[in-house]
Amino acid sequence: GVSHVLTLALQELSLLCKRDVNGVGMLYDLLRSHWLQALLKIYECLQHYLGKRPAPVTLQARALSREVVELLREAPQSGDIKELRRLLRSPHLKAALLSAHDTVAQKDFEPTLPPLPDNIPENEEAMRIVCLVKNNQPLGATIKRHEITGDITVARVIHGGLADRSGLLYAGDKLMEVNGVPVEGLEPEQVINIL
Repeated sequence: GVSHVLTLALQELSLLCKRDVNGVGMLYDLLRSHWLQALLKIYECLQHYLGKRPAPVTLQARALSREVVELLREAPQSGDIKELRRLLRSPHLKAALLSAHDTVAQKDFEPTLPPLPDNIPENEEAMRIVCLVKNNQPLGATIKRHEITGDITVARVIHGGLADRSGLLYAGDKLMEVNGVPVEGLEPEQVINIL
């Protein structure tokens, strides 16, 4: 891996260092530094971990924890069992940790899109359904009414904003619906309020 390549480079540099080539000593010291060695070890560990593609053991950790609590109820009540039951029943573990685990394990974190309408004409222009999940951040795009058609369109996409980072909205895109609400006949200010 990377450590092996670094070792070979250090061996080569040590030979050049003996010949007193300009700057080689500094490079040799840099490559031998403990912080760089530690950083490379961390990098190799992360690469190894990413290569393994870990998978969850169970998709239902919350249900499993409820089962364990029930089984512990029937067990002899030692201090450790009482503490484990208390931990497994705590809202922080159940609602936050186990719920988050199950959401990620089931890959249930993507928003669900509504089905395409059945009445799309054959000769209709291509339509994309775009789903942008925004928290309290602005969309990063401005909208306007097209002067000729009256359609609500994306006027511009602000560099670095949510719309720009997603790569899903472009200047000139026509908006048909926003959050399931048709925008035909609405003023741009009304559409902004829906966003």
